[in-house]
Amino acid sequence: MENALIPIHLLQGTALVWNMEDVRKIRQCHRLVGSLVGSLPRKPRQNARLGLPLQLLPEEARLLAEIRAAVLLRTVEHEKAAGGQDEGCDSEGSSSQGVEEVLLSEVAVYKQALNESYEEQWQLALQEKRSLLESLSEQIAQGRARRRHERGEQTGDPNQPANREDVKENFHFPQEAMMVQLPTARPAHSLTEVVDWQHPSPDWPHAGQLVHEIRYQVFRDLWEKGFFLTSGGKFGGDFLVYPGDPMRFHAHYIALCTVPDETLQLCDIVAAGRLGSNVKKTVLLCSAKQDGTVTYMSLQWAGL
Repeated sequence: MENALIPIHLLQGTALVWNMEDVRKIRQCHRLVGSLVGSLPRKPRQNARLGLPLQLLPEEARLLAEIRAAVLLRTVEHEKAAGGQDEGCDSEGSSSQGVEEVLLSEVAVYKQALNESYEEQWQLALQEKRSLLESLSEQIAQGRARRRHERGEQTGDPNQPANREDVKENFHFPQEAMMVQLPTARPAHSLTEVVDWQHPSPDWPHAGQLVHEIRYQVFRDLWEKGFFLTSGGKFGGDFLVYPGDPMRFHAHYIALCTVPDETLQLCDIVAAGRLGSNVKKTVLLCSAKQDGTVTYMSLQWAGL
């Protein structure tokens, strides 16, 4: 299983990884970071800490596919179902209907498991509540007797424990408070097909694009030199280049990919140099030729 290809699911050019074990393998074994973009079920209204899926840069996904560590996949079940309805094909229609029935049965099983888990947790919470009341029964009875005495009512036995049936009738355990098992993987689609990253398609439109080819050559060259790379959009670049894992190091470089023999505006060069100086990083102007040779030029702002 260690040598199994990592499935990367594509959605209109976006590469997503849904399995946490695959995410760990991508980072630890292949030095690729990506970015978590999923909302946490318990905290859906924040964006400081995110969960699955892991979104990969096009360059990261292509690198994994090129080194034969992953395979790019696309979902075809919805398209096949629609095609079967349009063409009136009984076999495809029955196949899509069978897939839908399987999904509905899985949803029903999941809901039943949730209900059973809620009932079990309700019983445990009720038992814990009863145990707590029994441990505090003497103090509760004394408090009730004191309040009756203050109101001038007849007091009973101060050591009489609380009624167990009253606890059950008044006990409330909301479903929002129950513990649930958070999935670390997305169920695999029943119908998928491999996407060829060498040819453009609606799910992989990057193939053959000049900008993507240059970015990929730069990305792979820096990756082969041992660097970690992430998206550089927040600093106005293409990549942020780290000497080690971004959890332990700050980025040393901001990589800007340029087209060979393309004229750069002076104001853009000045802006890039000043930005790198302000954030204490060196700006790299990177370019790749058709033969794969990558050239670098560093920019550092020097005051007069």
